[in-house]
Formats: sequence, structure tokens, C-alpha cells
Amino acid sequence: MSTSTLGHGAPLKSDKDYQWLEELRTDKSLSWVKKQNERSLKRLEETPTFEGMKKDALAILEAKDKIPFGSIRKDFVYNFWQDADHVKGIWRRSPYTAYRDGKPQWDTLLDIDALAKSSGKNYVFGGVECLRVDQNRCLVTLSEGGSDASFVREYNIEKRAFVEGGYELPASKSSTGWVNKDEVLFNNALTPATQTDSGYPIEVRLWKRGQKVEESQVVFKGEKSDVSVSGWVSRDENEDKEYIFYSRSLSFYTSELYVSKDNKAFKLPLPIDVEMKGLHKGQFLFSNRKALGKIPAGSLVAVEFAELLKGNTPYQLVFTPNERQALDGVGISKDYLYVNLLDNVRSRVVRWELKGKTWSEKDLPLETTGSVSLNSIDDESNRMLVSYEDFLTPSSLFAFDGGTLEKKLIMALPARFKSDGLTIAQEFATSSDGEKIPYFIISPKTMKKDHSNPTLLYGYGGFEVALNPSYLAVAGKLWLEKGGVYVLANIRGGGEFGPRWHQAALLENRQKAFDDFAAVAKDLIAKGITNPAHLGIQGGSNGGLLMGASFTQHPELYNAVVCQVPLLDMLRYHKLLAGASWMAEYGNPDDPKMKKVIEKYSPFQNLDPKKTYPEVFFVTSTADDRVHPSHARKMAARMEEYKKPFFYYENIEGGHSASADLQQRAKRSALEFSYLWMKLNGANKS
Repeated sequence: MSTSTLGHGAPLKSDKDYQWLEELRTDKSLSWVKKQNERSLKRLEETPTFEGMKKDALAILEAKDKIPFGSIRKDFVYNFWQDADHVKGIWRRSPYTAYRDGKPQWDTLLDIDALAKSSGKNYVFGGVECLRVDQNRCLVTLSEGGSDASFVREYNIEKRAFVEGGYELPASKSSTGWVNKDEVLFNNALTPATQTDSGYPIEVRLWKRGQKVEESQVVFKGEKSDVSVSGWVSRDENEDKEYIFYSRSLSFYTSELYVSKDNKAFKLPLPIDVEMKGLHKGQFLFSNRKALGKIPAGSLVAVEFAELLKGNTPYQLVFTPNERQALDGVGISKDYLYVNLLDNVRSRVVRWELKGKTWSEKDLPLETTGSVSLNSIDDESNRMLVSYEDFLTPSSLFAFDGGTLEKKLIMALPARFKSDGLTIAQEFATSSDGEKIPYFIISPKTMKKDHSNPTLLYGYGGFEVALNPSYLAVAGKLWLEKGGVYVLANIRGGGEFGPRWHQAALLENRQKAFDDFAAVAKDLIAKGITNPAHLGIQGGSNGGLLMGASFTQHPELYNAVVCQVPLLDMLRYHKLLAGASWMAEYGNPDDPKMKKVIEKYSPFQNLDPKKTYPEVFFVTSTADDRVHPSHARKMAARMEEYKKPFFYYENIEGGHSASADLQQRAKRSALEFSYLWMKLNGANKS
């Protein structure tokens, strides 16, 4: 495809104006993709830093001294592991006691590299669900090339083999879960007729062993307009009871919740904007996105499940975060409830115990200056695996007893980069409406505020996702160690301060997220940390939209933009792949009111042939079946037509992560950081 075939650069006014871009949604566009890849890779792979960065990134990703994070199941800890010898990975397990003592005795259960080689498919491991009683029977999820559409196959651990004639599904966005050894809940998205408008399951089937999948009984069904429909089994270990739940996701943030009662779906009398957190000691636990009577939004709430099954709602407040806090996760063991709390974007873990009708709390003795992860909680005991990290502190993994609160260090990750001369600070920028926007800045202790520091600003700002401090293993080696400054912006749209922080940038208020990000950039410049010639930005998926809006609205602020797997044509996002499921976040472009809002910021519609833009680096994947690669293709093609410089890299594999294995991840990291170093380290304009 040549530039001359792409059109005349006129503003888009109707569907006819899209015709010249329709090729970019088909395999016909791959010749254009190949041309762009070759052009961009030639420039980036010839930079002085590329080979060294690729080698360093690969050494970090393939290292054998990484922490083998795992999940506790009865007497074992299960782990998925990748290194230089296992690029695609192995699924393995160790006895818990050996793992806890820091001397795991690994037994390989499934070798994905070997499976991919023998099958001729580029399998990517997607996870495993094993039977609670018979741990030897598991449902293994695999995708080809990292796509969201996955295969499901039943596996026998004892025999180290897939079960002949067992449960098996072709690639789709379906999912499965055990009811018992001979029954599976099957969330069906195999055909267009069993998919919602978003491409996810529209029905739940009870699939009995030996049945053909199409003969299985439909036990719950939603509507075509739903985001998705699902069924699963939840257990109250303390009560020794299991329940089958069904959910109709009406939007990304609202759902109707049902439970199987007398073999029928009983609708629970709950608001549609609550999120189930689990069952514990006869209590149904949930969080609320909006105020529930006198219970503030973002709280953790309990209700007696037996009463709920009668249609009653005797709500009991367990915990309410303050304005600078948010629930970041809830875990349940046999005797306790654990709340992972974000407190000014730093973790604090609180243990809750229910005695009679009273909840009592106790802080866990863990670090509170970075991020704590509740990696695995055993609901049959009080055993836990917990880890801690911050931007400069490598992860440490602990075995934790939730009852005695004793912790034992299992393993600490060795440092991946030199951090002695670096420091972490939390600063605040003032957005356009006066809101204070926090951001973390990781920089040399001796940094001069002379506007000359190469600075990378990262952001996301959507879908209730909080950006927490995490160890910057690759970025530390490829960026910080070389003298770069790294900034993480906690803008609105994310979940750093609960529902209010997310909802502040929803729908017609989306521009606030972009304004917040620009405010952080301007604050960095005002404080003398950097200037536009040395300031670069990076984000993926929804963060890719943030990048597109940022460089089209404020091209004068940035000299580099890494725009990963992005949403960019916001007037058509809902017509592609899973896009319809995000309308609760962005709005429906077919609604005239929302169209006026969206077209004001949609990056593709706001490209201006008269403006000068930074030389953007678009990164996407042909196999991305969540955010269609045509977003990046169309944006780059339009920039090509307008004779605006850009870099473009489309990995054939990788799905929404744009990399299917460790080697592809290392290459992508090296390309991105070589680009950033080339653009931000040489210029010295004021």
C-alpha cells in the first residue's frame, strides 16, 4: 500500500471518508505493516543502544534467580516459570514445606515449549483451574500467539497427559470452571449466536462429562447487549458450603448477580453497581461503587448470605476508606478476611476477624512505603504468600501465617540495576479544575533542576486501575541506570483513591484525565526537572488513548511518545472486537450527545495536517483481539498521509501484550527505550 492510495487528507465527515482506511482492518494491510516495520526497525535497531539494551532486558527476563511466585493448593505450591531454557514456560509444583523453607523441590507438570514444538502452534499459557477435591484433574487454558481467544483442555497431573475424550474447547473467548469431577460450568462464546455484542459469552451451560458441548444444558442466559455472562462456583470454607453464581454484566461496572437456588437462578437483591468479593463465615462480601444509604462508595460491606437468599439485606459496614484511600484487593482465608488498602497510593494490609456479629481489625506487620501483593491465600487454612516491592526495592516473598502473624522470608530478588544514587519522591500537580494530582518521581539524588534531564512520564488513567509502586527491573536497567528520570502519574480515571477518582473522568468528563496528565508534565517542566525537548511519555491500551490525546492536544510538551496497543479512533472503537464492552467508560459514539464529547478528544479525528507533532512510536500486535491493531494502523497511515514522521512496530504475535514470549518482550523493550534515549538524550532546547 503506497501513500498515494490512502486518500486526500480531508477531514472525516462520513462513513465514506473511512473507505480508504478499511484495508487497514484486513490482511491486505499486512504489506503496509511490513513496510512500516522494516523502515522503523532499520532505524531503531541501528541505534547505538539497541543491542546492549536487548541483551540487558533479556538477561533480566530470562534470569534463573527470579522469585518463583506461586499459588497454594493443599500440600503444594504451583508455579508458572519462564527463563532462557523455557521461553514459553513450564507449569510446575513443589511441596509447600520445601517452598516455604526457600528450597523448593520442583516437579514439572506441563512444558509449554515442548507442547508448542510438538503441536506446531505458538502456545501461550493462560492459566489452570484444578478440582478442589481431586487436584489431579485440571482445566488448562492456552492461546495461540497470546490472543484473548483461548483453547481449553483437560489435563491429568498424575499421568502427565491431556485427558483423551476429556473436556476440550476450540479457541474462543469462552471460559470454564469445575462444579465437580463430572460437571463443568461452560461460559459459551463459541459462535456469533452465543456471543454478546462485545464478543463475550451470552450463556452459561452445565456441561456433563461425555456430552458433546452443544448438547449441554443452558442454565443461564443474558442479552445480546450485555457485556458478558458468566457462571462460577464460590465456596465458604468456614461453612463448608459451595454455591453456583451467575452474573449478567450489563456494562463494565454494573451487573445483575444470581445464585442457583432449587436449580433455578435466583436474583440477589443487590444494587447493580456492587462487586462481589467472596463468602466468609456465612457472610456475602461486596464493595459498592456508589453510596448505599449511609454507606459511602468504595466501602467493604457484609450481609448475611442466608438473609440475602430470603431477599433481605441487613447490610453491615466492615470498612470505609477515607478520601486518600482505596480498596486495592480483598483476600479470604479459613478464619480471616484481608483488605489490601491503598493509602495515598501505598499499600497497607489489614486483617479482619468476625466474632459473632462484630468485626475487629489488625494491621499486618508489613512495609507500608511501597506495594504489597497478596500473592496466594489458602482458604482451607491461614497460610499466605505475600510480597513487597517499590520502585527501587526488588521484590521479597514471604510465607505468612494469618493467625499468628508470623512471617518468614522465602526469597528476595537480587537487584537488577544500580539504585544507590537514586531517590523516590511523591509530588503533586494542580490540574485544570484545581484537583491535586499525585505522581511519583524516581531520579538521581544529585539531579540538577536545569531542565535538561531526559524524563519518561508514564500514565494510564482508566477502568479503576491503580498504578502502584513496582520494582522497575527493566526500566531501571535501560533508563534509570543510564541517567534517565522516571515518573508515574496517578491521574483520575484510575482507582488510586476509589470510585470517586475513577468516576471523575468517566464519559463526558474524560478530558479531565488528559488534563491531569498534562498538568503533571507542566509541573515537571515548571520545577526545572525537564523541558519539552527532554520529556517523553508512554502508555498502553487505555494508556495508548491517553498518549494519543496528549500528543494531539499538547504537541508542544513532548519530544517522544510511546503509544502501545492504543485506542485512537474513538468514534469507531465500539464497533471493533471487545470495544462495545467499554461504553460505560467512554460513552456510546452513536449517541449524538456523547459523539460531540468524544470527537473533541478522539486522537484520530484531531490530527491536524498544519500542526507539528513529536515523532510518535506506535507499538501494536497483529494478534491483538482486544484492541484492534487498526487503531494504530489508521493513525500511522493518516500521519504518513500528512507527511508527519513516526515509528511503527507491529509484532505479528503477542495479543494485547504485543509480545508472546520473553525474547519478544526483550526486543520490544529495547526498541522502546532505544527510541526514548535517541529522542530525549540528545536535544537541549529550552
